Amino acid sequence: MLEKFIINRKMLKQLDFSIILIQIVIMAFSAVNVYSATRLSSGNIYFIKQLVWLGAGLGLTYLILIFDYIIIENYAAILYWFSVFLLILNDTIFKQVVNGAGSWMKIGPLQIQPSEFAKVALIIMLAKKLDDMEGDINNFKNFFILVFYAVIPMVLILIQPDMGMTMVCFFSVLGIVFIAGLNWKAILGGLSGLVGLVAIIWNTPLMKPYWKIRLTSFLNPEADELNAGMQLVQSKIGIGSGGVFGKGFLKGTQISGGFIPESQTDFIFAVVGEEWGLVGAIVLLLLYVILIYKFIKIAKRSKDVFGKMVAAGVASLFLFSILQNIGMAIGIMPITGITLPFMSYGGTSVLTNFMAVALVLNIGMRRKKINF
Repeated sequence: MLEKFIINRKMLKQLDFSIILIQIVIMAFSAVNVYSATRLSSGNIYFIKQLVWLGAGLGLTYLILIFDYIIIENYAAILYWFSVFLLILNDTIFKQVVNGAGSWMKIGPLQIQPSEFAKVALIIMLAKKLDDMEGDINNFKNFFILVFYAVIPMVLILIQPDMGMTMVCFFSVLGIVFIAGLNWKAILGGLSGLVGLVAIIWNTPLMKPYWKIRLTSFLNPEADELNAGMQLVQSKIGIGSGGVFGKGFLKGTQISGGFIPESQTDFIFAVVGEEWGLVGAIVLLLLYVILIYKFIKIAKRSKDVFGKMVAAGVASLFLFSILQNIGMAIGIMPITGITLPFMSYGGTSVLTNFMAVALVLNIGMRRKKINF
């Protein structure tokens, strides 16, 4: 019975352990920075929880690696529609508003963010559909089907409203259709349509006033540095004051002074910049670059369309999340609630990122037939 839960040694030889090592290193670094950001207000509770999420993520990774990813592909529709069901429950019955967004669902003592699971389920579903279509994305009917499945969760996430996660899903989809070979005219047309849609939504009740302020405050945060621009102004001060080598662990004045709200989640990069400086930031970015490079490498070597599209979707997911989160921390991107993968504190975010990477590892591990 236990043999079913043991991965064959020959299969393990195909596993890229360096990806797992990078995850562990980033998560360990995350726990240290989360501790620095929260120790004065909460002691070591967040530090311990982040390490617990690391252990849970590694355990989840092992469970996903046990099963051939083809089995996961066969359950793509169930995973997708279950995530849509959770989003509907989130939008109607169990909505809990946190920092202006109703993207959290509380059931008893549990508090989860269904949109985090939906972003992974969406990638799996689109990859499954493209596999069924044998990669023929430029067929109008096929493209329309993909758009149909992409729009449903994004609309439900937008209603919450969670503009940041909607953007994550959109750029994950964009990465998939680009790698699938969608005609450039269709891509440019879709981006133009998105701009038009945003312009329309901007003037509807869906776009809350505080969202407009958050999305535009990065252009001139000093104009309202005591309110909407406060996070960004303080983040830039912290990162700038870190210099090349940083002020040192637990020595960040912006962090210890509590001047940067949500520094353990959305603005964790400000902690890195202030305490570890440019050197620490570059090392973290290099780890992310290696991670995404390996995702793309696995996508290229995948034995089927499904594997290729999942790996491409996860690479796009990580690339946009990293650029957006760091970009908003240094003032070149709009402020959204997008977390920095494996760095920002949060159980749902950490676990779904481990799930996504585990799928890519699974695809890489089974890229060719193993003879026993």
